[in-house]
Amino acid sequence: MLYNYIAIEGNIGAGKTTLASMIAQQFNGKLILEQFDDNPFLAKFYENPERYAFPLELSFLAERFQQLKTELASQELFRDFTISDYFLNKSVIFARKTLNEDEYQLFFRLFNIMNANLPRPDLLVHLYVDVNRLQSNIKRRGRSYEQKIPDEYLKNIQSSYFDYLKQQKHLRILLLDINALDFVENEKDYNQIVDCISKDYPLGITTLVLE
Repeated sequence: MLYNYIAIEGNIGAGKTTLASMIAQQFNGKLILEQFDDNPFLAKFYENPERYAFPLELSFLAERFQQLKTELASQELFRDFTISDYFLNKSVIFARKTLNEDEYQLFFRLFNIMNANLPRPDLLVHLYVDVNRLQSNIKRRGRSYEQKIPDEYLKNIQSSYFDYLKQQKHLRILLLDINALDFVENEKDYNQIVDCISKDYPLGITTLVLE
């Protein structure tokens, strides 16, 4: 891998964890996976978003920061690079769509304090998948609390991702449209993604539609 620290991002159900795990295994990477299944607010949020959005986003922010601070500070001598299935900035992307303005401004202040203490990814890979396929992936993996996520919520999150990424002039971002691929079942599709990630890119967004 050309980059020392790669973060894979995307909407709910885009395949972030699967892709990061496959790349880490093949190329001897240190793998950082987001821990969220034991979050006490997640299922409650999907049932009552207005009530639980703020504690959910704060708890995610704290958990993500603590994990990344610990994992990125510790070097593993026998690993060639680090790859994660998220980056801290996703907290802002989700919070922008789930919090009211007063809550968001407080949240953003806390985020900036934490984010200043973490290294940036050398490459941020965003997996773009349309809502119909996201829903199909979500149903297939079978997490009970995700089964009622509305299409509109997924569309809003995707819109928030795009708005945020467009503003990032100091990040190297690779936006991959993978709607035509099945990188889990098709080795050729997976290798196509790996080839893209292995190339050198300038700062800003590079968009590729893979077929």
